[in-house]
Amino acid sequence: MTPAPSASAAPRIAIVGSGFAGIGMAIRLRQAGITSFTIYEAASGIGGTWRDNTYPGAACDVPSHLYSFSFEANPSWSRAFSAQAEILEYLRHCARKYGVERHVRCHTKVSAARFDEVRQLWLVDIDTNGTRETIEADVLIAASGPLSRPALPRIEGIDRFEGRLFHSARWDHAYPLDGKRVAVIGTGASAIQFVPRIQPRVAHLDLFQRTAPWVMPKPDKAVGPRARWLFRTLPFTQHFVRSALYWQHESRAIAFVVNPKLMNVPMKFGLSYLERRVKDPVLRAKLTPNYQFGCKRVLLSSDYYPAVCQPNVDVVTSGIREIVANGIVTEDGVHRHADAIICGTGFQVNDVRAPFEVTGLDGADLSRLWLRDGPEAYLGMSIANFPNFFMIAGPNTGLGHNSMIYMIESQLQYIVDCLRVLRKRRARTMTLRADVQRDFNARLQTAMRHSVWTTGCHSWYQTNSGKVTALWPGFTFSFRKRTRRVRPRDYRFAR
Repeated sequence: MTPAPSASAAPRIAIVGSGFAGIGMAIRLRQAGITSFTIYEAASGIGGTWRDNTYPGAACDVPSHLYSFSFEANPSWSRAFSAQAEILEYLRHCARKYGVERHVRCHTKVSAARFDEVRQLWLVDIDTNGTRETIEADVLIAASGPLSRPALPRIEGIDRFEGRLFHSARWDHAYPLDGKRVAVIGTGASAIQFVPRIQPRVAHLDLFQRTAPWVMPKPDKAVGPRARWLFRTLPFTQHFVRSALYWQHESRAIAFVVNPKLMNVPMKFGLSYLERRVKDPVLRAKLTPNYQFGCKRVLLSSDYYPAVCQPNVDVVTSGIREIVANGIVTEDGVHRHADAIICGTGFQVNDVRAPFEVTGLDGADLSRLWLRDGPEAYLGMSIANFPNFFMIAGPNTGLGHNSMIYMIESQLQYIVDCLRVLRKRRARTMTLRADVQRDFNARLQTAMRHSVWTTGCHSWYQTNSGKVTALWPGFTFSFRKRTRRVRPRDYRFAR
């Protein structure tokens, strides 16, 4: 192995993942004059969530002008809410424009990382097309995001199904759905988008719903050529639109985290929308949520209710007892034949291991800590006993009301400032103090008690014990203020 570089040398930085977080981190590093980094991507190309989720109808539920980097406005968005392919092309454009592509190693999976306490650096195990090696990094940044590992349902007999079964995030485009009997498990954000697209094609669709989601109409429309011309010619107009959208969405945090009773207004609208769209009282009863508006993710769709009202769709609310060779058997004993099963069952977020094996000081095992206490970090980035290790979009940084890109950019600024402090102090490592992490998360969970996410429902925002570990219980601008500069007293430095 090569000798460890001095503190004054450019740090060797390993970034894991190439979605918005990984590409954004690479751009900010280059803007800071740092080029000694590599992005390790397990797939064949960049894009993260927007590369993987190619199911019919895949699109963003945050307005296009808000779901983009602040430093790279896109005046050419074709719709108010962009589709998957357009967002993926935007990310590729950013990587090309800012010279990031040459820093990416595709087909390279990071399986484990361990901190060498003697040499004060990270040893990262990677696998490139079956060839394994260990690389060294002074700084390790996990940018794979929380929605990168599909979760298949734990149902008896799922391995015995003889038809085609796949997760929505691994859509099988080669399988012809036309004329088939299809079962869809789950009614979350993905299913709400692909069900209306496949419903006209299939012979019959059984939609297995455990909990009815709150669905609001999606104000999507095409962005006309005049508007696109205006944004290209007068960029400040697009900046104005972005700012207006930001504050419109940010105002919703009051109901999410300050006074959940304010959710009664949109809840009444949601029930009215359901009543207008679903005339059948029996079906409408099935589709009526039984929990506080906003407690689970609120979904946007203008074509979901019309799709499930069609005669070739059955909304099944009986629990699934087992999957058999040719279909699904529910708790009431009914056997429903299926040629294909599509799992719109989300991702592994809570009560799961870390995205890859991470071992810190004194053998600290990140997966073991998370399985014991739930995912936890300081500002969603730093973790005690893991020197020079940062996460982007880590624990308690998700949002229910605004754009995650804003949160990601806040974290990028913080990490770059950490590198600045390391260089200024001529230190090899910075390690978060355990008491700082403990106190931060105690205050965070106290603030969470007033939020709508603790009003009684259970969602992927929470661990099985009910601890909310996915969301930020406050305003995004308060998070931006906390991450603008590093407080050196929060860390221990080693020269």
